[in-house]
Amino acid sequence: MPERPHPTRPEDAPVGLEPGDEVVLRIGPVAHGGHFVARHEGRVVFVRHALPGERVRVLVTEGRPGDRYVRGDAIEVLEPSADRVTPPCASSGPGRCGGCDFQHVAPGAQRRLKAAVVREQFARLAHLDLEVLVEPVPGDHHGLGWRTRVEFAVDERGAVGLRKHRSHDVVALDRCPIAVDAVNASGVFDTDWRPDTGVDVVVPSGSVGPVLVPIPSGEDDAPRVRERVVAGDWSAEFEVSGRGFWQVHPGAAGTFVGAVLDVLTPKPGQRVLDLYAGVGLFAAALAESVGPRGAVLAVESDHVAMECAAANLARWPWVETRVGRVDRVLGSLVRQRVTADLAVLDPPRSGAGRRAIAHLADLAPQRLAYVACDPAALARDTAYLQDAGYRLRSLRAFDAFPMTHHVECVALFTP
Repeated sequence: MPERPHPTRPEDAPVGLEPGDEVVLRIGPVAHGGHFVARHEGRVVFVRHALPGERVRVLVTEGRPGDRYVRGDAIEVLEPSADRVTPPCASSGPGRCGGCDFQHVAPGAQRRLKAAVVREQFARLAHLDLEVLVEPVPGDHHGLGWRTRVEFAVDERGAVGLRKHRSHDVVALDRCPIAVDAVNASGVFDTDWRPDTGVDVVVPSGSVGPVLVPIPSGEDDAPRVRERVVAGDWSAEFEVSGRGFWQVHPGAAGTFVGAVLDVLTPKPGQRVLDLYAGVGLFAAALAESVGPRGAVLAVESDHVAMECAAANLARWPWVETRVGRVDRVLGSLVRQRVTADLAVLDPPRSGAGRRAIAHLADLAPQRLAYVACDPAALARDTAYLQDAGYRLRSLRAFDAFPMTHHVECVALFTP
């Protein structure tokens, strides 16, 4: 891009930065959260819409002169990276829709950036030096057309869109390129909605869709939909709340089930824990593997998800579902001197935490699969597992959220 005249401070200007300031910076490595690290006067600047090695003009969007770091947007690229591409979405970019972080990055480079983030989190939080390869997930088209569930915001005029990054402001849209075609054809963009609310659009794989769920509404009020999952020779259908948790990439659920079965290698007669079980995805696959001589305990704190799980798992009577906080249920099992052969946990973005990990280790599973949507939480919990006598044996990372900074991991731990 050509340079344009602008009252911009040079890199060595001895002045603090605050919102509205512009400064030319050389961009450093990727950081967790969809931004990149640069430095000004020895202070960190977290920059969105940039790439390592680029020289860019940055608009400061958050922070004060005395803060340890500030945030900014790359509003002009003076020296572009070879990995930079034209964003496929016209609403992507500085000051626009905040739904995607990496629209300006070639798909292969996106996966390399995510691998770098996973490596950095494990080095910093678990003191492990790992080789990481982020694998694509079947079902998207060069990073587009994959999202089967989208929560849209509604602006003050009743138009739907997505919010700007770290803002309540809504960017009105007439389509979303990362959504599946059925979302864009659902009529959500052609409807006048109640101002300042929201609407979920769900395209389930196992029932007629799309389904539009106005917000505010809770999981109790939302319609139930059906999702079909195939992992190798195994398949099943699951009832899910229209506002409940389910993987949004069409290939993700089957990919993760296959990865968990590969690392746990469940055998008939084994006792298995499925923690943060949701609607019973992993419990169902594991129940099929351990058979009626085995046992599966599925634990989930969300009562609506557990209602769905009870229905989804009814065909396997050797599965027990239990509603409750995972750390408390595990503590109760420890007091009862219960043990387990295998365990899988798929905690929320915050991770399982030290207490749940300690109780889980007391139950002595010989193989433990951890499904993580946040590499920092996984790395922290890896450190707790190491303290409890477990070691990381394998790690797979998956690009289940193309065009965003998110990455999913499946890790195997053994004593």
